[in-house]
Amino acid sequence: MKKILVITVMLLSAVGAFAQNGKSIYQKYSDEENVSAVYISPAMFRLIGKVPDLKVEDSDINLSPIIKSLSGLYIISSENQKVNATLKGEVDRLVKAGRYELLMEAKDSGETVRMYTLGTETVVNSFVMISVDGEETSFICIDGKMNRDDMDKLLAEKMN
Repeated sequence: MKKILVITVMLLSAVGAFAQNGKSIYQKYSDEENVSAVYISPAMFRLIGKVPDLKVEDSDINLSPIIKSLSGLYIISSENQKVNATLKGEVDRLVKAGRYELLMEAKDSGETVRMYTLGTETVVNSFVMISVDGEETSFICIDGKMNRDDMDKLLAEKMN
């Protein structure tokens, strides 16, 4: 019985080790040719979050609480066709494995944009966006513990 328990724990640990996240996708592609990459660390978010009132222009939305809650921002923009071919598949696997919820999908003239969130009814732990537009593919992942109401207000404000 102990052997079965030990084997089960080892298998579950191995599965967890191969799990994709925004950081692992960023690390895999950030040094590739014809790929632009941006990473913003938790330390930078803490620094920006110290500004007392960061308001969205022409709005009452204060960005400081949202910014303080972030723990990582990963951006990949690629014009490398080899990277583009695999990046979309990796993001699809990330979304399926993490059980992300599709927030929005937009298609227009060959461009497809999908936005996903992962979290609860009150907290967003991760936001993922993938955009495929002809020769260019872009990936954005924002991790943290964002208040869903604040994020919804921000997205609604920007869509208006």
